[in-house]
Amino acid sequence: MADLKPFTMPKWGIEMTEGTLAKWEVEEGKPYAKGDLLTLIETDKISNEVEAEADGCLLRLIAEEQETYDVGALLGVIGPVGTPSAEVDAFIAAFVPAGGSEAREVTAGPAPASKSELEAVKAGTIAEDVAISPAARIAAGAAGLAPADIAATGRNGRITRQDVDRAIAGRRAPTLVGVIDAPGQEEAFASPLARRIAVQNSLDLAGIEGTGPRGRICKADVLAKIDSNAPNAAEVAAVAASPTVNDGEVEIIKMSAMRRTIAQRLTSAKQDIPHIYLRRRVRVDRLIKLRDLAGKPGTINDYLIRACALALREVPAINIQVHGQEIHRFTRADIAVAVATDRGLITPIIRQADSFGVADIARQVAALAQRARSGKLEPSEYQGGTFSLSNLGSFGVEEFDAIINPPQGAILAVGRARPEPIEDDGAIRVVPVLHLSLSCDHRAIDGVDGAQFLEALANLIEAPDQL
Repeated sequence: MADLKPFTMPKWGIEMTEGTLAKWEVEEGKPYAKGDLLTLIETDKISNEVEAEADGCLLRLIAEEQETYDVGALLGVIGPVGTPSAEVDAFIAAFVPAGGSEAREVTAGPAPASKSELEAVKAGTIAEDVAISPAARIAAGAAGLAPADIAATGRNGRITRQDVDRAIAGRRAPTLVGVIDAPGQEEAFASPLARRIAVQNSLDLAGIEGTGPRGRICKADVLAKIDSNAPNAAEVAAVAASPTVNDGEVEIIKMSAMRRTIAQRLTSAKQDIPHIYLRRRVRVDRLIKLRDLAGKPGTINDYLIRACALALREVPAINIQVHGQEIHRFTRADIAVAVATDRGLITPIIRQADSFGVADIARQVAALAQRARSGKLEPSEYQGGTFSLSNLGSFGVEEFDAIINPPQGAILAVGRARPEPIEDDGAIRVVPVLHLSLSCDHRAIDGVDGAQFLEALANLIEAPDQL
């Protein structure tokens, strides 16, 4: 067998579990040189270009553009030009993913296919121009199946390994333990539980459209059929099916890998973390005046980052991460700052923010925000953090509550400064006031801890010379 090597989905950072192949930059079967760009891969946070570490050739491009694959998944096969297609097919069929592998010319490949598998492919009845996956080609050749014997369900009519397995299974009568199929249901492609429920309710599976993988009838499909047979179900279904908008008024946008991760993390955080919200008003007229006198070395948000860092040093009970049954308390203040990008929200981190002045913080925030919007952040620049700050004041939002970014224990939401009356040494004055909302993980942070943090933060903002 030729010297074939796998080209796999890389792992960039400890939290990465999958990536999206945005675009292939090479052609199948065309040699490339060391340093050439092979592909662009997007994760939930960043976009990275993968360059060739040596001269080579991608004999087979397996991954499809804009599709998401697990870390270690096989994206392509690298090898000498002219390698027989059957050997490449056998290599793909024998490949076993290893999580965390790099998307490079890896020296350790899968075990070679057996001689009988190669002979089965060569002697098979599947022509080279048939749209069929490598694993399906080997299985079909071994079973002596022709394309006409297989119902293709893959993209663009491609035959998948599952299609071959279904064709092979169709040659023998299905046997179920504990359930006897009703007449006419033997050929239905359904899960065992769906069959059981159908038999118990005297339903004919032939009249049910499957919504599971490859059109398989699942439990939900059978239950929906039962509900549709209930009294007045037709009227209810007709109302539910009536369009609420005209055709052409809806734009359907597929979620990016980053947006899917954001959705998953926020849903998990809101469901699993008991949030407690503490709110406080603080005057910022003195801070604004100090900033103007200092020549505006940074934005108000940069001053707030500095103030949060010093307040975390004063109240370390807030400067934590929660890991299962453990609370990790930190001596440094690594503050994550929410940055809006075209691909979604990302939180680059100002490491050891308590050790920097406002001008240094301003420079770091600007550089990280630019890298975040261009998708060039390194994993170390957005993973971790001990506290988060989200400021929507520049968008006109006056106050809001933020969702905690796990494993951190708290996040501060800041709105727009607006003129409000306050008591000042017995007098009523109208000054710019910020509305702060602190979200805390109540499993690890008590209300009094949050109150002490807001007190320390307010003292720093209202007496900004301490910054």
